[in-house]
Amino acid sequence: MRGFSGLFLLLLLLSPFASSFADETRPAGGPEIWLLTYGPGDIYWQRFGHNALWVRDPGRGLDHAFNFGFFDFEQEDFFLRFLQGRMLYFSAARPAQKEFAAYIDENRGIRAQKLNLTGEQAHRLAAYLVDDVRPENRDYLYDYYRNNCSTRVRDAIDLALDGALNRATADVAAGQSWRDHTRRLTETDFWLYLGLEIVLGAHVDRPGSRWGEMFIPSELADVAAGFALERGGRQEPLVVEDVVLHAATSPLPPASPSAWWPRYLLASLALLAASWAVCRWVAPRLGPLLARGWLILAGLAGIALLFFWFGTDHAVAANNLNLQVINPLWLVLGLQRGRERAGLWIVLFFSALSLLMPLLPPWQYTLDVLAAFLPLNLAAAWVLYRSSRNAPGA
Repeated sequence: MRGFSGLFLLLLLLSPFASSFADETRPAGGPEIWLLTYGPGDIYWQRFGHNALWVRDPGRGLDHAFNFGFFDFEQEDFFLRFLQGRMLYFSAARPAQKEFAAYIDENRGIRAQKLNLTGEQAHRLAAYLVDDVRPENRDYLYDYYRNNCSTRVRDAIDLALDGALNRATADVAAGQSWRDHTRRLTETDFWLYLGLEIVLGAHVDRPGSRWGEMFIPSELADVAAGFALERGGRQEPLVVEDVVLHAATSPLPPASPSAWWPRYLLASLALLAASWAVCRWVAPRLGPLLARGWLILAGLAGIALLFFWFGTDHAVAANNLNLQVINPLWLVLGLQRGRERAGLWIVLFFSALSLLMPLLPPWQYTLDVLAAFLPLNLAAAWVLYRSSRNAPGA
C-alpha cells in the first residue's frame, strides 16, 4: 500500500492497449500475466506486504505493474475519511522496472509468479486492468480486510478464471483469523500492535475462509502456488513459474502470532512501580491526581471506542469487548468526588467481567489489552478509595 500521485499520465500510453485488448480479432496468444508479491516494509502501512499484477506484452510495448494500493495524503478530507472509515484508494499502472526499483530501495522482497492463463483469459484480465486505472474507474472505497489492495488483485485473477478461485476457496476454512494475521504482522511494533488490539472488535476473531484470508498478499501468493485448474479433463497448475526477483535482508514475519501479553503486563507494572516511587519519595500527594488522570484518560479512550463502533463505517471496531476494561464510565469515576468506594466496586465488577467475557460468545482475543490496562485500572481505583478514607473528616 503506497502513497503516490502523478501516475495518470500513463493512461495516455495505456489507452491504445485498451482498444487492442477489446478487439475481437486479437491473436490467440495473450500477454504474460504475473502475480507480484512484495514483502513487508518498515512503515506502518507497509507491514502487511503488498502485491500487483504485471502485464507483459512485448508486441504492444506493454510492460507495466498494475497496483491497487495507492492513496494520497493531499486528497480532500483524507483524514476525515480515515476517521469515518471511508478512505478512498486508487489503482494505477507504472513501468515494471520503475515499480521494482521503488520496492528494492525499500529493501522489500519481490516474488513473481507467472499465471497459466489461456490467451482469452489473459486478454480479458489485461483489458480489465487497463480499464480499471482510468480516472473514472480508479477510485474505490477501501476496507482493511474485505476490499484492499490484495483482495482487488485476487478478484481480478478470479475474474480471469471465471470464478474458479472463489469456488475453490470460499468454503475452505482459513488457517488463521484476521486478528491472527494482524497480530503476527505487527508484533514487532509495540504501539501499533497495541493500538490495533484496542480498536479491533470481535468481528476480526470470527472463523473465516481461505478466500477471505487472501487479504494478505503472501496468502494470495501461497494459494496461487498450490491452485490447480481444470482444463480438458486434466489438472494444470495456475502458477507455471515462481521466482524471487529480489530477496530482502530483513527477517520475515512469523507464520503465527506470538504471545506478547507479558511485555504489556511488564510495561504496566513498571509504570505502576515508577508512579509509586514518585509518590512515595518525591510527591506524596500526587497519587490521587495520577489516579484521576488515568481514569479520565481511559474513559476518553472508551468514548473513542464507542464512536468508532457506532459513529463510523469501521465495521471491524464493532462488538468490542475491550470496552469492559477501557470503559467510558472511568471518565465519571475520575471526575467525581465522594464516591470512591462505589467507584472501586464498579472497577472491580467490570474487571471481573472483562476476564469472563472472552470465555463467552462472541469470542474476542483481549489478553494484550487486559495485561496493559487492568493493573492500572485497579491501582487507580484503589488509590482513590484509600485517599478518600484518609481524608480529613472521612
